[in-house]
Amino acid sequence: MHKTPLYPLKFEPILKDKIWGGEKLKKVLDKPTDSKECGESWELSGVAGDVSIVSEGELKGKSLTELIGTYTGDLLGKKVYSRFGNNFPLLIKFIDANQDLSIQVHPNDAMAKERHNSFGKTEMWYVVDAEPGATLISGFNKPTSKEEYLEYFNSGKLTDLLNKENVENDDVFYLPAGRVHTIGKGLLIAEIQQTSDITYRIYDFDRTDAQGNKRELHVEQALGAIDFGFYKEYKTAYDKSASETNLVSCNYFTTNKLIVEKEVKRDYQSIDSFIVLMCLAGSGTIDFGRGKISYTLGDTLLVPNQLGEIDINPEQKSKLMEVYIS
Repeated sequence: MHKTPLYPLKFEPILKDKIWGGEKLKKVLDKPTDSKECGESWELSGVAGDVSIVSEGELKGKSLTELIGTYTGDLLGKKVYSRFGNNFPLLIKFIDANQDLSIQVHPNDAMAKERHNSFGKTEMWYVVDAEPGATLISGFNKPTSKEEYLEYFNSGKLTDLLNKENVENDDVFYLPAGRVHTIGKGLLIAEIQQTSDITYRIYDFDRTDAQGNKRELHVEQALGAIDFGFYKEYKTAYDKSASETNLVSCNYFTTNKLIVEKEVKRDYQSIDSFIVLMCLAGSGTIDFGRGKISYTLGDTLLVPNQLGEIDINPEQKSKLMEVYIS
């Protein structure tokens, strides 16, 4: 059977309105929405009911699930395909927080498997744009226990126990499953996470929707998922000016940041994985041997494992996140 040759793939964004969303996904990243409450753009998703569809080229209209079924290891990498089968292992998003998100936590693999027959949710954030004074919450601000947590929670003072971070452009936060967190107002974030849509909402600031309804909380479920450990550093330290730097390496994904000012070759032949490239600034083209594909701010591309190497040719100085399974 003839297979269409693979190439770097772009997908239709899956746009989701949220009570806390805004207009930056359209105004900054040029996503196709007129909503004033667009909170998320799912760039690359294998989540049931929200599977990404190819937007360009000969495979336009094909779903990510169809592609994996057809191309298996040629698309994902043999090691990744043997580990995950037809389940795409990452969910890639842009998030616009026009208001604070709920305080929340995600379960680890074991709990998510037992409770939801799902993957857990370890994730990372890259701050694309931060308004002056923007903050977020990650973890606790002092050693604590389940009993102390409940004491603060029940007295309405939970936020006094949580670690609040001042945030600037290009900051990075790694959030292993179990870490209590929330994205604060005024942040536009690129998120890399395991394929999971399971969130335990702990506190939602008593917000109501247009009908006056509060969103569901998952207080008991969250209690079993929370990591009560205290960590001295929650923000990832790295050299923001380096042309290539590793941001996160964990069991679920490896993420590097590339600053590209002139043509650069990326050799992926030793990596038995697909590659995701997210453009966070600039524009240019990717030469994959038998053709070229353009990229610009807000684009996400899936580079099939089979391609092996690519050339990145910036037209404007480019900032790219490079993600794969190691």
